[in-house]
Amino acid sequence: MKVHSEQEMIEAGKQFGSSIKDGAIIELVGDVGAGKTTFTRGLALALGVTEPVTSPSFTISKTYAASHSRALIHYDFYRLSDPGIMSDDLAEHLSNPHNIIVVEWGDSVTNLLPDNHITVSIDYNEDGSRSININQ
Repeated sequence: MKVHSEQEMIEAGKQFGSSIKDGAIIELVGDVGAGKTTFTRGLALALGVTEPVTSPSFTISKTYAASHSRALIHYDFYRLSDPGIMSDDLAEHLSNPHNIIVVEWGDSVTNLLPDNHITVSIDYNEDGSRSININQ
């Protein structure tokens, strides 16, 4: 899928979010500024999150209440070459089958992600648009 604007990225996230099930684990892959958090904003809207979704770059993780007693947990491991105690936090959230987990910059925690996690790759195109590829 090709998107040309921030609003189209949000819409792509909403479309994707409307099709995922409880317990989904999503790894977002893309360069800085590719639109990973913007995509997550759309996904959050589809899940019924009402508060603003912001990048967890400095806090490492953020938890949002979603509809139907679910939670969206959003991680960003960009600043951590070794996730340390955050590995335990992620493992704990992975054990709840109702959580929906989004991981940005997950290279340092790949070993914790189940084999059946979903990978969403967002790539820059020369014309400034982005290409979104979903590997389920």
